[in-house]
Amino acid sequence: MAYNYRFALFLTVLTAIAGISSAALVKEQPLVLKYHNGALLKGNINVNLVWYGRFTPTQRSVIVDFIRSLNSKEAAAPSVASWWKTTENYKGGSSTLVVGKQLLLENYPLGKSLKNPNLRALSARLNGGLRSITVVLTAKDVSVEGFCMNRCGSHGSSASTSRRAANGAAYVWVGNSETMCPGYCAWPFHQPIYGPQGPPLVSPNGDVGVDGMIINLATLLANTVTNPFKNGYFQGPPTAPLEAVSACTGMFGSGSYPGYAGQVLVDKTTGSSYNARGLAGRRYLLPAMWDPETSTCKTLV
Repeated sequence: MAYNYRFALFLTVLTAIAGISSAALVKEQPLVLKYHNGALLKGNINVNLVWYGRFTPTQRSVIVDFIRSLNSKEAAAPSVASWWKTTENYKGGSSTLVVGKQLLLENYPLGKSLKNPNLRALSARLNGGLRSITVVLTAKDVSVEGFCMNRCGSHGSSASTSRRAANGAAYVWVGNSETMCPGYCAWPFHQPIYGPQGPPLVSPNGDVGVDGMIINLATLLANTVTNPFKNGYFQGPPTAPLEAVSACTGMFGSGSYPGYAGQVLVDKTTGSSYNARGLAGRRYLLPAMWDPETSTCKTLV
């Protein structure tokens, strides 16, 4: 399932504009993601990483530290772990993600222009079975089918049919948009390509492309554990669903609205914006997640 962050935000803007005249007359309905009785990814889940293209050691450590932070109790509040804890409110309890195997493919064995079958093939190189998620991360000089046009990443499974879905291995793809479309896939760390124009935030790890990847990776990991096989939690058609985080597009702090990320924390020294603390002193900006207990999009700050 493709995750089209900027297109969803664009639709949010249009909806907000169209709804202005009737907002005072019609009470806003709660957001509800229906559970479709399918399997979720709960318990201990290995997250295997395929690095496709050239990533610096620092870039890799920012991403690995983020995944390690999801279930760590060491970071001070507001923490990455407290953001991830909302996934426990979905049926089945907690999802504990553990960094598993890593594969570096710095020589671009499939070239620098990938299609969807290439992503599945790359994920299959570290296929860990049902209790795993394989994440394919593509470097800033790699183009992917649909990237920057209608999606910033995607998730799916290796199963060929819905009947076999529960036996398929889940995978995620996220691309680095730094040189191709930072205004599309790395907002709010870059000026948006359309919609309300506001000053971009300073990225917490000093890398617009990678900090944008963190937002999209966080989104897709949450969407994957709560809707891994197209029959978990979502609203709308299964081929283009609103999921745990994609249902809350553009929200990072309280008071957010289309084009404004909301009130987030700012580092007094660097001026960088964040809302979550992680391991190794890392800071991240994480999107809102839908909370089944309140039927609302929940932010950390």
